[in-house]
This record gives sequence, structure tokens and C-alpha cells, in this order.
Amino acid sequence: MKENDISGMIIGAAIEVHRQLGPGLLESVYQQCLAKELDLQGIQCKCEVPVRAEYKGLEFDVAYRMDMLVEDIVAVELKVAENILRVHESQLLSYLKLSGLKLGLLLNFNEPVLKHGIKRVVNNL
Repeated sequence: MKENDISGMIIGAAIEVHRQLGPGLLESVYQQCLAKELDLQGIQCKCEVPVRAEYKGLEFDVAYRMDMLVEDIVAVELKVAENILRVHESQLLSYLKLSGLKLGLLLNFNEPVLKHGIKRVVNNL
């Protein structure tokens, strides 16, 4: 499967979680529920994935932690925020660049309708 196929599945699973739970819970709750929903659909997902970084020979084994990595090709960053900010997009883009991934989804579960809280972030796609 390709990035766009997987992202569609992630969005569908996230919408199902949001339908069941509504907005405003903790990110950790949405993360666990989304991981469960993806698992129920047979989609592989890892949570709190370490992201390495390197600078001129200086290596950081765990520079960041990506909220979710789906099928090893799509990064997912979860938020429960009033609005998605530019800094949230920059954070996800940094994860993509450091990990070599091409596509990430920023999902803000604090929206009354989840589709208004979805942002695709690409890295050389």
C-alpha cells in the first residue's frame, strides 16, 4: 500500500474514534483508541516511536517521539488543541525529515467535526 491509501484508512479510523468519543479528551486516550481501531482493521501501528537525529557526528538516539507510525510509512501526530498551529505542522515536518518519511497526518481531536482538524504534511512527496 502507498502513503495515500494508508492515510485514507487512518482518517477513517480517526473519524470512527471521534464519532464514539467526541472532542476534548486527552491525547493519550485518542492515541490508544486510534491504535485499537487501526488494529481492529488489520492496520499495523506503533505508538511513541523514537525519532533519531544527527548533527555533524553528534547523534541523538531519541531526539523526539512520534505519536504514531502506521504501516511504517505514515507519521501521525495527535493534538487536542483550540487550533492547529504552524508550530504543530513544523513539528510533524521535522519528524518526517528526520525519519525519511514522506507523509504525515496532524489530527486535532478537539474539533466538533474531525474533518476540520485534519492536516496533511508532506516531505518531498
